[in-house]
Amino acid sequence: MTPSRLWDLVDLFLANAAIFILVALYRIWFESSNPATISLSFLLVILVVATRGRLWVAVVTAVIATGALNFFFLPPVGTFTIAAPHNWMALLVFLIVAIVASNLSSSARARAREAIARRDEVTRLFDLSRDVLLTTESASALPSLARYAARRFELDTLALFLPREKGWERHEGGIRASSLVESELDRFLARAGGAIEFDAHRRTYGGHQTRDGLDGVTEQVVPLRIGTRPIGLLSAAGPSVDPGTLDALAGVAAIAVERAHFLEERKAAELERQRAELASAVLASFSHDLRTPLTAIQVAVSNLVDPEISKEEREGQAEVAQREVHRLRRLFQFILDMAQVDAGITPEREWILPEDVVDAAEALVAQGLAEHRVEVDVDSAREVEVDPRLTSGALAHVLENAAQHSAVGSVIRVRAWVDEEGLHVSVLDQGPGLDPASLPRLFDPFYRGVGSSRHATGVGLGLSITRGLLAAEGGRIWAENSPPDGACFTILVPARSRAAVLALEGRS
Repeated sequence: MTPSRLWDLVDLFLANAAIFILVALYRIWFESSNPATISLSFLLVILVVATRGRLWVAVVTAVIATGALNFFFLPPVGTFTIAAPHNWMALLVFLIVAIVASNLSSSARARAREAIARRDEVTRLFDLSRDVLLTTESASALPSLARYAARRFELDTLALFLPREKGWERHEGGIRASSLVESELDRFLARAGGAIEFDAHRRTYGGHQTRDGLDGVTEQVVPLRIGTRPIGLLSAAGPSVDPGTLDALAGVAAIAVERAHFLEERKAAELERQRAELASAVLASFSHDLRTPLTAIQVAVSNLVDPEISKEEREGQAEVAQREVHRLRRLFQFILDMAQVDAGITPEREWILPEDVVDAAEALVAQGLAEHRVEVDVDSAREVEVDPRLTSGALAHVLENAAQHSAVGSVIRVRAWVDEEGLHVSVLDQGPGLDPASLPRLFDPFYRGVGSSRHATGVGLGLSITRGLLAAEGGRIWAENSPPDGACFTILVPARSRAAVLALEGRS
């Protein structure tokens, strides 16, 4: 027995109990037999039942009340016989009034339920439309829409199907997946391409179809349309949903599909614009930074071939040439690293000790660290599986950044350790520290930070490239001030680890 039928029986029982309580009160307590007063009391019970329960419960209660009025209060009392003709008329009028009143009350209650259902439908559609407008990520827009719609409309199955060059793209949102196969989807979409007609009674446009599954679940299939063109299908199953509601839901879903397409196009256009701006900025920056060392090298070489300069001057010019060559090499390394980040890097992970990563990074920027003292604290008890090239390259940029922003002769502390998260490397300098206003943009391309203009050797790409190299491995980098010292940059590369002793035994 369904819960609604059980409540109907409870209402019927309570109504009849109320009628027989009234009979007892009028017969025993009040000792009254006035049919008009008693019939009004019975009518009140019937109206209460009609406002609470279904129409058939009120009608049955009206029939029972009519019988009780006849048996207990109309002469001859105690029988269902009616002696006077006017009592027949009174009994008939009472029954008709009770049934008409029950019908009116039930109709008003049904209209109220329908108005509440329409209000809830409009509220759900409004909330769903708001979710669509608030979505800014095209990749998650349609899966999120399917989940939101299934939850708000309490549907066991809700799926969006979009035709693609190779098959169908589907987004499931209910607790039960749709059983529609591609051949059925092709057929349903072909049928939806006909003329569109509006059914005012069902509040739907043409194209609604149903499909009975092998598991006994009936799925309703509604076309997604932009204008008159079908762009996909919506499949729903579960509690009974009004066809007009499904049609409105399909309209919202079609708008969401079109908006996701526009978001993708806008993102692609924005990426293209940023790429063009970045290429222009890179060209302008490197053309300037390449011209300076080339000029210095040309002057130094010209001076070296002059036979009249002293040995000390010759050594000084050679040192200038070496320094500018190192600067050129780093600029070209910047270009190569940027090209790798832009093209997308596939990590090649190897088992390696943390100290090997630090040593490789120091070797890459040895010239830049020559005027600083580097203190290294490495825990070499465990090996990690990382890409040595990417990790050491990222660390090299951080070391070079620390050297550029700290005084000559200062100490740069490097600490590396391994835990359950992966490889950690921190670089602490003795520079002026980080300006809080610079932190949100610290890893943006060409951003030098507040008060960094004096560092003419930097192009503002090192930290941005570091973030890109680490992102290829699923890693990240962050920065913070570490009083009384300067800035502290920390690298984390998620990776598996193992004991170094076992690793050495495995190699042998």
